[in-house]
Amino acid sequence: MVEASARGAGDAGKGERDGAAGGGGADARGAEASSPPPKGSLDAAIVRFLVHLQGERRASPNTVAAYRRDLEQLSRYAHERQAQQGAGREPAEGGRGVRGARGARSEAGGGRAAGGRGRARAEAVEAEGGAASEAPVFTPGDVDVLLLRSFLGTLARTHSPASIARKIAAVRALLRYLERLGEVTKNPATALSLPKVRRPMPTFLNVDAAAEVMEIPDEDSPEGLRDRAMLETLYGAGLRVSELCGLDLGNVSWRSGPAGEREATLRVIGKGDKERLVPLGSKAVAAMRVYLEARGQLRHPKTGALDPRAVFVSRRGVRLGPRWVQKLVQRYGALGAGRADLHPHALRHTCATHLLDGGADLRAIQKMLGHASLSTTQRYAHVSVDHLIKVYDEAHPLAKARKTG
Repeated sequence: MVEASARGAGDAGKGERDGAAGGGGADARGAEASSPPPKGSLDAAIVRFLVHLQGERRASPNTVAAYRRDLEQLSRYAHERQAQQGAGREPAEGGRGVRGARGARSEAGGGRAAGGRGRARAEAVEAEGGAASEAPVFTPGDVDVLLLRSFLGTLARTHSPASIARKIAAVRALLRYLERLGEVTKNPATALSLPKVRRPMPTFLNVDAAAEVMEIPDEDSPEGLRDRAMLETLYGAGLRVSELCGLDLGNVSWRSGPAGEREATLRVIGKGDKERLVPLGSKAVAAMRVYLEARGQLRHPKTGALDPRAVFVSRRGVRLGPRWVQKLVQRYGALGAGRADLHPHALRHTCATHLLDGGADLRAIQKMLGHASLSTTQRYAHVSVDHLIKVYDEAHPLAKARKTG
């Protein structure tokens, strides 16, 4: 089944303890008694695609898990549609509640019905007075435009345009992969129209609010020094939270500047394992230096253990995970800027917007943030212009005159 066979490809890295980034690998649920999907089936193709994403494409565990969920949903829908076509019934919305890729337990309590379809088809045959037999294998070649449009039609009742667009992208990627391998002759998903998705503009803090958030951590404790360095690095270097948590001590390069001041550069491993060098600003450098001097105090209280590689560690000496960092940023956002909804990515947006406001080139910002496309970086230009117009309307005397006139 897709879930059992691909669980190891999608659940790597789950499970945090005390803010530590878990490295649990394959989920224990993947060890459930189950049979592998039939060779040549859609389920088998999905499993191979997920392995390809994780191994060759170096996709993050979260990305692989998202693809797995979306493709499992298509598989469940396709299997029930195949089983119910003869009965003239439509599958459940979006393939929910269907014994499809997740499979159904046999009466003996052993393995799952191949492809999650055997039991449904057997019951249909028995209802007609015939002998129970296993349904034919549903192959990638059986995926056509009619199936996909029917699938998306059911999703439209319960899912947002953004969610539907993501699922279309997952199906397109799977079929494009199979087309390259010669396992399908064409990609029917290319005939689908993407729903219009309104992408919200990036949220960011103004300069004063950002400065207030940076000042909140208590610098009399090693945890406070860590949090100050963490906030300054998120804001000063524009890192993604996964990049921040993945920083190793060996990724920080120190050198002396022209006037003898200390400078630092981060070697960041971004999406797709792409590497880039990001400079740290003077405040981030100062905060990082002070924190690293106190880092040795963050050890496990009983064993004295301390992660020898991770830059940012918990009070138990283990690498901080994204969820823990998110909680810390929310806490300091509420205390410093009255923004309990502040998240690490908002500090990344803030970094980009302030760089642009300060005259930085879009290409330079793209390189610093690790954006694959310049169009992603250009979103900050729109934010910056909107912010400029708002400031103008609030401050310029002519704008005030127009409002009162």
